[in-house]
Amino acid sequence: MSASTLVSPSGTGVELRGRRLSKWAPLGIAVLALVLAAVVVYGTGIGGWVLVVVLGAVFYLAALYLVARNVEGQRAANNRTWSALIHSAFVLAVLPLSSVVWTLVSKGVARLDGDFFGTSMNNIGARDANGGAYHAIIGTLEQVGIATLITVPLGVAGAIYIVEYGRGRFANTIRFFVDVMTGIPSIVAGLFILAFWVLIVSPHFSADGRPGYSGFAAALALSVLMLPTIVRSTEEMLRLVPAPLREGSYALGIPKWKTILKIVLPTALPGIVTGIMLAVARAAGETAPVLLVAGGTAAINFNPFENNQSSLSLFVYGQATEAGRYSPDRAWTAALTLVALVLVLTIAAKLLARRSQISR
Repeated sequence: MSASTLVSPSGTGVELRGRRLSKWAPLGIAVLALVLAAVVVYGTGIGGWVLVVVLGAVFYLAALYLVARNVEGQRAANNRTWSALIHSAFVLAVLPLSSVVWTLVSKGVARLDGDFFGTSMNNIGARDANGGAYHAIIGTLEQVGIATLITVPLGVAGAIYIVEYGRGRFANTIRFFVDVMTGIPSIVAGLFILAFWVLIVSPHFSADGRPGYSGFAAALALSVLMLPTIVRSTEEMLRLVPAPLREGSYALGIPKWKTILKIVLPTALPGIVTGIMLAVARAAGETAPVLLVAGGTAAINFNPFENNQSSLSLFVYGQATEAGRYSPDRAWTAALTLVALVLVLTIAAKLLARRSQISR
C-alpha cells in the first residue's frame, strides 16, 4: 500500500495522508481471481476456459471492491469498481470485432490471387479449384454506385428540407415515413422493386415485352434501403451546425440557399459522409434484394441495365451454400474482399470530406 500527500487548501503546509492501493495490486487481484476461477471450474468440471474468464471477472470485481474499500474507503472502491466495469465492457465489445477480423483475414487469404480477381465462375464446376469473383466485384461496384448516385442527392435534399425549410404537419409526415422505412426488411424492398419495376416497368423497355432482371433493378432496391439511413444521419448532422453560423451569414445578406450550400453543408460534411458510408456498407452487404431482382449469374455482365448480374454478397451466399471442396475458400475470400472494398471507400470518402470541409 502507498500513501498520498496533499497540501491543505489554506496553504498552511498541513499534510493530508490517505492510503492507496499499489499500482500492481489490481493486477495481482486479477491473477488470483483467474487462478481461483480455474480451480473452481476445472475442479468441478462444470465448464471450460470461457467460464473461467467469466467467473474470474466476477471474482476480480468483488475482490477489488472489498480490498479497495478496506484500504481506500467507500468512494474510492466505487470508483475503482465502476472503472473496471467500463474497461470490461470495452473488452467485451472489442473481442467479437477482433474475432471477426481475425477469422476473415486468416480464412480469406487462401484465394487472394490473380485468378480470383481476374476470372468469373463461368464454366467452373464443383471440382474445379479455379474460378473467381471478378463478375461479382463488377456487379457490386455498379449496383452500389448507381444506388449511391440515386440516393445521396435525394437523401441530402430531403434532410435539408426537413431541417431548414420544413414546418408543420408535412415535415412531420416525411420524418415519420423515413423512420418507418428505416425498419423495412431488405426482402420487402426487393419484393417492391420486383412487383413495380421488374414486372410492370421493365417489359416496356425490352424488345420481346418480357420482364427482365438487371443490376439496375438491384440498385433501385438498394436505394430503398439506403435512403432512410442517409436522410436521418444527414438530418442529425445538419441540426448540430451552430445557429450563429447561419445567423452570421444572414446578417451579411447572403441568401438562405447559399448559406446552406456554402456554410451549413461544409460544416456538417464529415458527419454526412459517415452516414452515407454506413448506407453504402449496408447496401453492399445485402443479398436478398439482389437475388430477387438481379437473379445472379456466373458470367461477367458489364451492362447493369440488361440480363442477370451478380454481386459479392450473392457470390458469398452461393459459394457458402454450395457443396464443393473449393467453395468455402472462395466464399471467405469474397467476404474479405467485400469488407476491404467498403473500408477503402470509407477511407477515401473521409479524406475527401476532410479536404472539402471549411476551415475553422
